[in-house]
Amino acid sequence: MARTDPTIDFLIEYLDRKDSTSPLYQRVSGALAEAVNVGVLGAKGVLPSERRLASHLNVSRVTVRRALDDLAASGLLKRRQGARSSITPRVEKTLSTITGFSEELRARGAKPGQKWLLRQVALPTPSESMALGVSTTDQIVRLVRIRFADNLPIAFERATVPQAFLHSHELVRDSLYEALRNAGYAPSRGVQRIRAGVMTRAEADALDSDVGQPLLIIERRCFLADGRTVEFTETRYHGERYDFVSDLSSGQLM
Repeated sequence: MARTDPTIDFLIEYLDRKDSTSPLYQRVSGALAEAVNVGVLGAKGVLPSERRLASHLNVSRVTVRRALDDLAASGLLKRRQGARSSITPRVEKTLSTITGFSEELRARGAKPGQKWLLRQVALPTPSESMALGVSTTDQIVRLVRIRFADNLPIAFERATVPQAFLHSHELVRDSLYEALRNAGYAPSRGVQRIRAGVMTRAEADALDSDVGQPLLIIERRCFLADGRTVEFTETRYHGERYDFVSDLSSGQLM
């Protein structure tokens, strides 16, 4: 049978190489996961149909379905009724360093993007006033946007900065940290708090997902060398598209 699909070719060769006693559906699942890892199936890649996979891999559709269910349970695959399965791209974010969203994505070979929802100079809300350590009569710069990786919505972000450090929202193009560095107020340290949540209708619409899907919510406060708070940001990450990693020193492992 002639094959022209590089995904099918990779899967067949992978399964032929692997001599495993694992159940067949797990071997198929592993082959598909490896196809993602090596880039045969990239971000937003759409898998061949169940029928095509079963036919070319010489397995039953039940085996293929179990393999796909296995990948979906791990968060690597997205399945929708009446549509072919597609890869759920994941982006890693390092928690141990202060880096901006765009900088982080470029370092990992992804293309950052954004859709501005709000950019303004305004008075702070009570919670923003407390987080930034400013008076409720002090102006702040408020930035709200959807963040993208390779044109896929990844996060909903709301950032605030005292206007004393950033006099206009127009100074922020792609990177808030770049704007702060240019203004002479680069943060020297930060504190982050992570919690779990689920998507509301508005968040699901913004992130092209479904109500009730998982969110990873990070609140970050960054400080200048003299201790003043320069930034307060809440970012709501799509839980199926973002991974967080942190380096551990030997002291942390004791």
